[in-house]
Amino acid sequence: MEQHNQAQTSELKGYKTVRHYQVEYHGFAAKVAAKMEVEVSFDASSGKSFRVVSQSGSGALCDKVLKRAIESEREAGRDKAATALNEENYRFKLLGSELVADRPAFILDVEPHTSSTFLYRGRIWVDAADFAVVKMETEPAKSPSFWISRTLIHFTSAKTDGFWLPQQVRSETKVRIGGTAVLTIDYGAYQVV
Repeated sequence: MEQHNQAQTSELKGYKTVRHYQVEYHGFAAKVAAKMEVEVSFDASSGKSFRVVSQSGSGALCDKVLKRAIESEREAGRDKAATALNEENYRFKLLGSELVADRPAFILDVEPHTSSTFLYRGRIWVDAADFAVVKMETEPAKSPSFWISRTLIHFTSAKTDGFWLPQQVRSETKVRIGGTAVLTIDYGAYQVV
């Protein structure tokens, strides 16, 4: 898995896509939502750049949730070694195997060595042929805020032009003062360079 990640990192020169971010908050008597389209460009030499194309709905959710999700990804990209899915950051335990999108995959339990908002614990599914992470069901190793009681994250990836790239992330967050926020990121169609 680590070798696959290193090979993909060295071979992937760049891509462009338009992501679709959406967040819905269901509180005591309110339902608030926001959407944002973001053009994302990745260049191996300079990293990712983000440009908001459009946004609608709650301005507070756009600023406090959607733009914060983009900023968190920027922060995590600055120190890739600290967030890498490898033995320095995680303990792995093989739990079994099953089919994911009609392909055999290994199921691994992952537990971080340290508590960080950029690391997670839970289960990952690794493609048995390519050793790429194709699915995750995790939660952050450390809550990003006192106000958050629990966050469950569901992630999928897909193979595009020979590269495994994120397809969708859906996180469901329980807020301590009541309510639930659901954030969905659809990664769109990639144009691989």
